[in-house]
Amino acid sequence: MHIAVLTFEGYNELDSLIALGVLNRVKRSDWRVSIAAPSPKVRSMNGVVIEQMCTLEEATKADAVIVGSGIATREVVEDSTIMGMLRSLDPDRQLLAAQCSGALVLAKLGLLDDVAACTDLTTRPWAEAAGIEVLNQPFFAKGNVATAGGCLASHYLGAWVIARLEGLEAAESALHYVAPVGEKDEYIARAMRNIDPYLRPELAAV
Repeated sequence: MHIAVLTFEGYNELDSLIALGVLNRVKRSDWRVSIAAPSPKVRSMNGVVIEQMCTLEEATKADAVIVGSGIATREVVEDSTIMGMLRSLDPDRQLLAAQCSGALVLAKLGLLDDVAACTDLTTRPWAEAAGIEVLNQPFFAKGNVATAGGCLASHYLGAWVIARLEGLEAAESALHYVAPVGEKDEYIARAMRNIDPYLRPELAAV
C-alpha cells in the first residue's frame, strides 16, 4: 500500500509533514508513505529543505495521493510539466485528497468539477474564482476525493486515508498516538465527527 504526499517548492510544513506523521502510525510491512516532489529537494515556505522520496510519476500510481499546500501552488497549477505528470490521477482507482491550496491542483485537473471543497482562508477567493464551491468547514469528501482547510486539519486527511484503507480502528489508533496527552479522547472524537459522514457506508460510525 503506497500513499504519496505531493510536496512542492514553497510547501507548508504542517500540511505535508503532519499527514506524513499520522499516516506512518500504521505499522504494516507493505505500508509505505512517501514525500513526492518534482525535484530531488524542495524548500518549504520557512526554509526547511527535505528530500524527494518518490517522483511525481511514481506518485500517480499510488493507492492514495494527498496534494500538499504551499505559497507557490498557483505557480504549480500553471506549470505544464508538473500538471502533465499529474494528469493520470484517477479517483476511480485511488484515493485523492488535497490540503488547503492543494485543492487548486485537483481543480485544475478537473477533479473538483462536481465536488465541493474545503481550503484555507487565503486560498478561498482563488478557489472560488476557479469555479470551486468552497465550504466553511475543515473537511469534506465525496467518493474517493477529499479536501481539508486549515493547516491543523491535515490530520483529518491522514485519518480519512487510514480509515478508508485500514479501517476506523487503525485511524483512531493513529490519532491516539499523536493527540495531546490528557485530551486524546476529545481529540479523536472531534476528528471522527468530521470524517465519519464521508466514509464508506460500511465503515461509517453508527
